[in-house]
Amino acid sequence: MPQDRHPHVLLEGGRQALERLLPGMEALLWAADSPRVGVPSDVLQWQEGSWSRRFPSTTYLYTGPRPVLEAIIRERVLRSPKIAVVRAKATGLLGDHQRLRGISVHRTDGSDTPTVLNADIIVDASGRHSKFPVWLEALGAEPPHEEWIDTGLGYASQLYRGDMTGLGDARGCYIMPDASQPRGAVILPQGRGTHLVCLLGLRGSEPPVDQVEFQEFLRLLPHPFLHDWLATAETASPVFGFRHTANVRRRYEWASVPAGLLTVGDALCSFNPVYGQGISAAALSALALRAVLEDGLTCSTHRLQQTVATAYEQPWRLSSAGDAGLPGATGDIPAPGLLDRCLGRYMRRIRRLAPHDPHVGSAFRAVLTLSKPLTSLLSPRVAVRIFLRSVPPALVEPPTAKSPMATLPRKTKRMREERPVKSTASRGDRITAHCGLVCVLIVSTMFAVIAGPPFGTVIAGLFAVLYLCALTFYSLRHRSIADGARRAYLFTFTWTNWF
Repeated sequence: MPQDRHPHVLLEGGRQALERLLPGMEALLWAADSPRVGVPSDVLQWQEGSWSRRFPSTTYLYTGPRPVLEAIIRERVLRSPKIAVVRAKATGLLGDHQRLRGISVHRTDGSDTPTVLNADIIVDASGRHSKFPVWLEALGAEPPHEEWIDTGLGYASQLYRGDMTGLGDARGCYIMPDASQPRGAVILPQGRGTHLVCLLGLRGSEPPVDQVEFQEFLRLLPHPFLHDWLATAETASPVFGFRHTANVRRRYEWASVPAGLLTVGDALCSFNPVYGQGISAAALSALALRAVLEDGLTCSTHRLQQTVATAYEQPWRLSSAGDAGLPGATGDIPAPGLLDRCLGRYMRRIRRLAPHDPHVGSAFRAVLTLSKPLTSLLSPRVAVRIFLRSVPPALVEPPTAKSPMATLPRKTKRMREERPVKSTASRGDRITAHCGLVCVLIVSTMFAVIAGPPFGTVIAGLFAVLYLCALTFYSLRHRSIADGARRAYLFTFTWTNWF
């Protein structure tokens, strides 16, 4: 497969699902020398204009070649005596718009004869280029509605051999493209002393497949250390490009498709590969299907399809929301409502704090690796840090050594006393706070005039109480009334940013 030449990862959520479906999978990955990379301690990460601190790892990725993982899964699945393999190419569906009864195939085992395979259930796992929508239309059935978002991302990959001394004690590197930096790179260990280097570029900044231009592309990244490292490493493969990176979701659970059809994997929902969700999402959907089937209740393929679609909801939200905000993105990008804007701002705060706060970073990574639901980001422990903590200055140099906070100690009294007392508010935050104060005064006055003085007093009083509570908290925390007053003022009145 063309995709085999590019990076693949098994996320923590996918690893857990595969281990439950096929016990012993992790041991087989270890035996196959598939590298296990800890995040964030083992990787250098650049995003949102800053390098991430390398706190102790809270999640792990398996980064070995995709054919290795697929071969292990295939061998384990085919152990079942209930499974028989027929080497053939599907050519069409049998049945009508109400029910499928089988599939027509051309055998590829040398006989090259057309054959009909009768079936009660047909599972479409043929990938993002599935022909089933066309075949359903030919039967008079309704094809599924497609949702898509495309950033035009392209990437080019090449295998290298050599040590990673240029990256310190890091085992890999992620430089993710965003609105301010349209180019990026991923370096992941493949085992046996090799690393796969993948260059990324948004629409208009796609990486080249020429060897010389491949090296020059690295000069355009936020830091020159990758270019310097690769200049001393040995190439172990040609450069391979890939351009089919759109997020596509087919809403089979909404369509009036014939009974007997179940669509899974990339045929149902395919993601921008840069998020590394494909195999993990497929494993989670298989686990969800098993849970439904183990209930022992008779269920239709429509219910099974809804189960699979639900399992794909979180990875779709993560990839589509991440791509929709990138420059040049096209597709089904709805206009955000008030709630969407508030949640979007909340997520931006998370992305900006995650590189510097170990607790926010751990919660965010658990969601990105599909081991925790999105709602876990609304937990009090995370929300308090999002609302109260200011974003530290960006790290401009990659941390080639692990963070000195290796054990994540709690802040001691001495550490708090030695903390420099200064305002970390940007000019934009102060202006926003001023606007928020003016809005409170205007609204309070309007309510006092229209509904009576008590109503205006209640609104103004609520903000006064909020300010006094914040003032008490920050003054005690930072041992400075002046600094506490500034922070309390920002906390109380920058609410206008949410709108």
